[in-house]
Amino acid sequence: MSTQRDYYEILGVSKDASESEIKKAYRKMAMEYHPDRNKGDKKAEKKFKEASEAYEVLKDPQKKARYDQFGHAGVNGHGGAGGPGVNFDDMGFEDIFSRFSDIFGSGFFGEASFGGGGRRARSRQEPGQPGSDMKIRMPLTLEEIAFGAEKKLKIKKQIKCKECDGTGAETRSDFETCSTCNGMGEVRQVSRTMLGQMVNVQPCPKCHGDGRIIKNKCKKCHGEGRVKGEETVKINIPSGVSNGNYITLRGQGNAGKRGGSAGSLIVLIEEKEHEHFERDGNNIYYNLMLSLPEAILGTEVEVPTLKGKAKLKIEAGTQPGKMLRMRDRGIQGLNNTGPGDQLIRLNVYMPQNLSDAERKKIESFKDSDNFDVSNADRSEKSFFSKMKDVFG
Repeated sequence: MSTQRDYYEILGVSKDASESEIKKAYRKMAMEYHPDRNKGDKKAEKKFKEASEAYEVLKDPQKKARYDQFGHAGVNGHGGAGGPGVNFDDMGFEDIFSRFSDIFGSGFFGEASFGGGGRRARSRQEPGQPGSDMKIRMPLTLEEIAFGAEKKLKIKKQIKCKECDGTGAETRSDFETCSTCNGMGEVRQVSRTMLGQMVNVQPCPKCHGDGRIIKNKCKKCHGEGRVKGEETVKINIPSGVSNGNYITLRGQGNAGKRGGSAGSLIVLIEEKEHEHFERDGNNIYYNLMLSLPEAILGTEVEVPTLKGKAKLKIEAGTQPGKMLRMRDRGIQGLNNTGPGDQLIRLNVYMPQNLSDAERKKIESFKDSDNFDVSNADRSEKSFFSKMKDVFG
């Protein structure tokens, strides 16, 4: 699909959501925007297909990992979210239902789908409250992008309190079960509707989802279980990333409250301007300026590459605007898609101020057949044709 909305945002789940939570969130959206309930509603149809695309990626561990690390660029390069040949915009509802047969069954609209029947209360998964995500910008040179790099950064953030080991209490015995939720960390309200029983689950207002109350708070963190600090984070940059890509490091964000899981550190890639090269995808361009004698007589020159200098042979009679290709001298593609090329644009320098002696020498060539423009090859390809040959 054409949308670039965040897949987690579409399904309304966090980036730490489990497989079952992702599946449950998709099922809920699929029920809400099901075509039988929203006949002729194009917005509902779009939301249904949006959710299906998001679920297609997040249910697959490999696609999810690529998406977590590189965003939409990590999955679009592999045939789109649905894989090669799959386009949710072109798929009918029956095709989507068939694709996700583990989600849609005969009881899709049954009472059990809405929490009725013998639903059991779930136990609280973990103590505390999760920490927030952090975002930093990572400027990279073209060389670092081309071959990958390892970076170490000192990050100021909320870290786990060492005094209480993140619990927020003086000792591990300084807790008591919350009387409001009986240690579940959540309260439920059940209501009946024409579609069956609806269960509304919310964090407990007394313990804020912890399921327990601290009797004696830690004096260093005042019951938070975390303090302000600094940590060194190692970031592995894969080759081929682009400006605007991001890398997600789970558990490297702010520490959670009272033992809650840490948030993520989101590293936003920024590409530094290079002294010599321009980038186009995995290819790089270099402008080489030749003198008039070099272009006419030919020469051998040294040109910079991403791995140092290399020698390049210039044939005699080289025309301005000619493009030379140095294969596999570009950027190693993301997900090992292979290296690009280095393309050399050839330009000829024309001096503006000549001495009298230089002018006389040049004038002596005016009547030479080799310098007669009428002898030029009129079948010479146009600049645009040459460009098509280069990229063809």
